[in-house]
Amino acid sequence: MTFKVLGIVEPILKALETQGYSQPTPIQEQSIPILLKGKDLLGCAQTGTGKTAAFAIPILQHLYLNRKQNRGPRKIRALVVTPTRELAIQIGDSFTTYGKFTGLRNTVIFGGVKQGKQTHALSKGIDVLIATPGRLLDLIGQGFISLKDIEYSVLDEADHMLDMGFIHDIRKIITHLPTKRQSLFFSATMPPEIVKLSRKILGNPEKVTIKPEQATAERVEQAVYFVTKKNKIKLLTHILETEEAKSVLVFSRTKHGANKIVRLLGKAEIKAEAIHGNKSQTARQRALGNFKNGSTQVLVATDIAARGIDVEELALVVNYDLPNVPETYVHRIGRTGRANASGIALSFCDAEERAYLRDIQRLIKQNIPVIEEHPFVDDSPEQKPQKQGRTQRSRKPQQRRAPRPKQDEGKKKQKKRRWYKPKG
Repeated sequence: MTFKVLGIVEPILKALETQGYSQPTPIQEQSIPILLKGKDLLGCAQTGTGKTAAFAIPILQHLYLNRKQNRGPRKIRALVVTPTRELAIQIGDSFTTYGKFTGLRNTVIFGGVKQGKQTHALSKGIDVLIATPGRLLDLIGQGFISLKDIEYSVLDEADHMLDMGFIHDIRKIITHLPTKRQSLFFSATMPPEIVKLSRKILGNPEKVTIKPEQATAERVEQAVYFVTKKNKIKLLTHILETEEAKSVLVFSRTKHGANKIVRLLGKAEIKAEAIHGNKSQTARQRALGNFKNGSTQVLVATDIAARGIDVEELALVVNYDLPNVPETYVHRIGRTGRANASGIALSFCDAEERAYLRDIQRLIKQNIPVIEEHPFVDDSPEQKPQKQGRTQRSRKPQQRRAPRPKQDEGKKKQKKRRWYKPKG
């Protein structure tokens, strides 16, 4: 299957070819024909599957083919609402890339910065608007934006919209949209609240689901370290100093934790920067830019801030803190192993996170290999029963993973086992 077979028009095909894209990903192959027919779509797919192009390409095609019917000043005809600044910017870049030869214009608006440049871009006339909820409602209230001409609306990363408390804003935005429009709804997970919201936005939608465990199992090499909470920073420093990884994305559960990791890595003379919601937009863009151009080796991020981080050839993802929502693990490690590339994801697990690990393994339907030999292994006696509980069903494998004899301590001093050679 190629994009040409899907019926994509020449200007967009040309833009895709300049980027080296010829074959669609599964979500693109399934979604584009549905959207080109004008049907509503409910899509369930994690990051890294190519879902941005899955909705951007057909929207651009519709706008391009209908451009002669809309003479006069440009009006906003397509709206994409997304939870974070970084993701909005990434989506805007995608529309610019795929629409390079169509003559269509887009702009991105988000909070945390002065609105002058954004309102100036709006005043010149645009076809596609990519926005975060708060700034969108603000500029609607000020009269800078009208959504009465919207023909295509997209709600992206809906599950994180709910996590960030945007549900009321989304409901307000919906009231400003015309009833007659094509609606697209994308979410990485589909809890009951998301399904309920989708019913208010969509009519009788077609459904496309890309299972997260497929992307996890097939492309990303995974491993887990059992380590005490206080030794996590020592283990991270050890890995960064001994392994050749040009770019490492580290996930912290909290903003404070992200700042602390950066500070402690700095003491070890490892350059790292943090990206999270308390950072200014300028600081976040600077940190992301430094990470992309290679001047910063390590980027420490919280889950919400990481949405929208798209770095080619990301060498390594480290879960410094395991997430308490198993689907989040899939989203995190999806930052590496993008498209057809392979990826590496390492996770640190302390005593309090053992239950999280079991939930993750249940979701992805596989046991993550354990690195049993490293300088900071958590082998305290009180943790032995919990360690055996890391596998899900059979007790025999648990017994084979019993604590090693004391003479193994000497082996660890003589030769450090590299992270990618788990025991067993």
